[in-house]
Amino acid sequence: MTSTAQPMGSEGRKAHPEHLGHVIFITAAAAMGGFLFGYDSSVINGAVEAIRSRYDVGSALLAQVIAIALIGCAIGAATAGRIADRIGRIRVMQIASVLFTVSAVGSALPFALWDLAFWRIIGGFAIGMASVIGPAYIAEVSPSAYRGRLGSFQQAAIVVGIAVSQLVNWGILNLADGDQRGKIVGLEAWQWMLGVMVVPAVLYGLLSFAIPESPRYLISVGKVSRAKEVLAEVEGHTVNLDTRVTEIEEAMRREHKSSFKDLLGSKMGFLPIVWVGIGLSVFQQLVGINVAFYYSSALWQSVGIDPSASFFYSFTTSIINIIGTVIAMVFVDKIGRRPLALIGSAGMAISLALEAWAFSAKTAAGTLPPTEGTVALIAAHVFVLFFALSWGVVVWVFLGEMFPNKIRAAALGVAACAQWIANWAITASFPSLSDWNLSGTYVIYAVFALLSIPFVLKFVKETKGKALEEMG
Repeated sequence: MTSTAQPMGSEGRKAHPEHLGHVIFITAAAAMGGFLFGYDSSVINGAVEAIRSRYDVGSALLAQVIAIALIGCAIGAATAGRIADRIGRIRVMQIASVLFTVSAVGSALPFALWDLAFWRIIGGFAIGMASVIGPAYIAEVSPSAYRGRLGSFQQAAIVVGIAVSQLVNWGILNLADGDQRGKIVGLEAWQWMLGVMVVPAVLYGLLSFAIPESPRYLISVGKVSRAKEVLAEVEGHTVNLDTRVTEIEEAMRREHKSSFKDLLGSKMGFLPIVWVGIGLSVFQQLVGINVAFYYSSALWQSVGIDPSASFFYSFTTSIINIIGTVIAMVFVDKIGRRPLALIGSAGMAISLALEAWAFSAKTAAGTLPPTEGTVALIAAHVFVLFFALSWGVVVWVFLGEMFPNKIRAAALGVAACAQWIANWAITASFPSLSDWNLSGTYVIYAVFALLSIPFVLKFVKETKGKALEEMG
């Protein structure tokens, strides 16, 4: 699933569409998959303790139920690119919409723990597809002058989805008088939390019928006239459409359908650029960001905060996440992807270290002293802020831009798959690690944040301002 060839001349790079609002609508509609990605990923936060209570499970088994969706994510991410090259980007969005809808209904009405786990895998498959198709489609339809900012829509949609899920959870909890297992119209509160996702899932499917197919895909299947219409929509009518089509066709002739074999090098398994993409994906997860979105309510309750307040802090963290993402969207095309990554790494390392210090003061009664409790709450919000203004956005932008055309589809799929595997490792291990030593767990995350700094300095090249054909 390769991204649209951009004009090599300066005129093409500076092309401004007459109807930028229309381009933004197309991008926002595609990024609705990112919204569902964020919503489905984090909505489980509100159900963790209720699931533990209803099915009487320990931390290890509970973690597997929470994390099992990530196995589906990895499979979806690994296969979405190839599917999209065969049937089109829009069809993949529609398939993901159906899977999100089915998963929401099944998760809300489980009759056993294994049943709930199954529906979470289905939802995970949809998330994985959305994680790949969103940034790739946006890169293909975006004029290069706006590509960084429009590419940021994916992460913006993810963080809005996270925030909305936490707001919905908080609202449902209040309707249930603060009881996660309290009944509302015959269903427990946590079931409503998981089931409400039907609404955005259906909306995603409807929006997919209102946006055009990628011009890159249209040309690949011989629909040149339609491709020109789409190019005129997104790049402006002043652009020479015949020249643009020729450029895309030439780029396609120079490449072949990317496959896993194309990613292999002679010595290190994968090509070096693929390892860099995998490294970015893995570091993004190993700092423990998804602990904040999967377990924050349970985490705050474990240090003595009542459920209603813990849900509220999960929501405020999500708002900070949005603020950081907006900051990243403003600066990603101004100061570049690499500087933002380095700033974020430093900020995350410091805030995670402060969290580790605060949690080391946890008492035998399972609470934190006032000073340490305040530091923990502030540091948790600061950590999310620095992640959001850096790695949360720039990794997705990097993955949409950094690979050469001939391997972009397969490389993006492998990198996204690696991200989900790392996400699974963190998500599945956190409950057991926190039972062992909560402070030590955060020390581990802080070390990974520190290690990401030399990784970026040594291996990651800036992609700001470069055409996609210049990558690699």
